Amino acid sequence: MRAAVFHAVGKPLVVENVPDPIPASDQVILQVANAGICGSDLHMVENPNMTPGIILGHEFAGTIAAIGSAVTGQWKVGDRVTALPLNACHDCAACDADLLALCPDNLFTGTTPLVQGAYAQFVGARANMLQRLPDGVTFEEGAMIEPLAVGHHTVSRADMPKGAAVLVLGAGPIGIAVSIFARHAGARHVVVSERSPDRRGLALAIGATAVIDPQAEDVATAFARETGGQRPHVVFECVGLPGILNEAIQLVAIRGQIVVAGVILEQDKILPIVALGKEVTIRYSQAYTERDFAAVINAVATGAVKPGPIHTSTVSLDELPTAFEALRAQPRECKVLIRP
Repeated sequence: MRAAVFHAVGKPLVVENVPDPIPASDQVILQVANAGICGSDLHMVENPNMTPGIILGHEFAGTIAAIGSAVTGQWKVGDRVTALPLNACHDCAACDADLLALCPDNLFTGTTPLVQGAYAQFVGARANMLQRLPDGVTFEEGAMIEPLAVGHHTVSRADMPKGAAVLVLGAGPIGIAVSIFARHAGARHVVVSERSPDRRGLALAIGATAVIDPQAEDVATAFARETGGQRPHVVFECVGLPGILNEAIQLVAIRGQIVVAGVILEQDKILPIVALGKEVTIRYSQAYTERDFAAVINAVATGAVKPGPIHTSTVSLDELPTAFEALRAQPRECKVLIRP
């Protein structure tokens, strides 16, 4: 099969021929219809410890092409599916609590040569991680279930009262997904702070009640203006840069909540006395559960959530290396999909 392969930091992905995947006994092989480029993929290729030979890609949808010998039950070749890109041990406290993404032995698909990803014509997935795509849910929407599930899970981590005033820091794919599900959960105000004018426009298109350019105005002042003088009950941190959590602590209301979805791979500083003085609750959100995937698929299938605006462009496998480098340099788009 053809796949886009990582070889070295600072070098574009290379499209080349690699062996077709063979299903392990508990796996299926999917013919990839669409896969998504994730911000974490863009960060991974900058890591000097990244292993050459990895095929990235953990957001995908397609049809079952082959089934492992131990897979029984409902699945058959030709079924339209997506899958949680999780490969957990199923024998630890996290797995027992159905928190497979928190399993210390979990391997995310597309992050290791042991579990290659979906920037390819075919990808393997654990059969018990499959989720069926109902009629009416397109493959493009199927490939966006994973990032939408991140947003759904992030919002579920907040004890958000109905009618809450919410601030979302960052309007990348996760910030946009959080904005969608914050509105879906009953927030009255969903205000998004984002530097990119394109992404601010997208936030408004998917239902944010207001947007702020943090380079042009003070976020606290602008938020109060848009919400009738309120401070945010919940701040969702979806940027993942040093200093943003400290900013969230400064912005949030008394006894407010901060949910951190942004990924920071270095030490960061906060001023704890500010959080202490307001009795701020800080929670972190990592990935999703099977319930998040199922809820998002149902929301898309019923039309309760319309993810179309998130999808900003589609590229072929041959176009992927150039599109990937463009996103690394200037991430103006939201969700770029690949059609292998």
